[in-house]
Amino acid sequence: MASSFFQRVLAEFTGTALLLATVIGSGVMGETLSGGNVGITLLANTLATGAILVVLITMLGPISGAHFNPAVTAVFAARGELDARVAIAYIVAQSAGAVVGVLVAHAMFDLSILQLSHKARTGWGQSLSECVASFGLITTILLTLRARAEAVATNVGLYITAAYWFTASTSFANPAVTLARAFSDTFAGIRLGDVPLFIAAQLAGAFCALVLVHLLTGERLSTVCRSVRSAAE
Repeated sequence: MASSFFQRVLAEFTGTALLLATVIGSGVMGETLSGGNVGITLLANTLATGAILVVLITMLGPISGAHFNPAVTAVFAARGELDARVAIAYIVAQSAGAVVGVLVAHAMFDLSILQLSHKARTGWGQSLSECVASFGLITTILLTLRARAEAVATNVGLYITAAYWFTASTSFANPAVTLARAFSDTFAGIRLGDVPLFIAAQLAGAFCALVLVHLLTGERLSTVCRSVRSAAE
């Protein structure tokens, strides 16, 4: 039986909240236990994030599609697979859930609930990294859905685990995650002033991936071209 609108939106809120609680919480735990070794902290952050993505996508995918990411939602809307009302509701739920997840992580570790990050993430390399990270994520999702849909959860988890290490930005690849992490002055934070460029790079990478996938598969290419042209206008 198809999920109701409320169930789908709630799944996106819950999944994104749990994702951010994992991202922030594992960063705090890693920093606490690593004795100042940044590499170990990043490894802990990476493994926890990749693992929770597999879990969340597996359990919530049948309900909402398990986007947990406004860039993913925007791509599915551009493909005509999600109507505007649902897409907007998803993005609002994802953004709200992400912030709630950050606040819950702070509470679990007895940190100040409300924070602003001072961690600078700026420069050409960081922006390019976010473009590449989102490009790879969307390509992974769309082509895996086409080749073997049941492998999406595993492939997304593995891709993000890898992208944490091959991108200079540690692969945020998600506008809701990026915004929420600005409200955490912890290992996984990002300075609020650096958020807009990250999000712009993420959306650019996502739509470049959309074009590539349609060129590779030949599916709905005219729809993609119209979507990209409309966004540019």
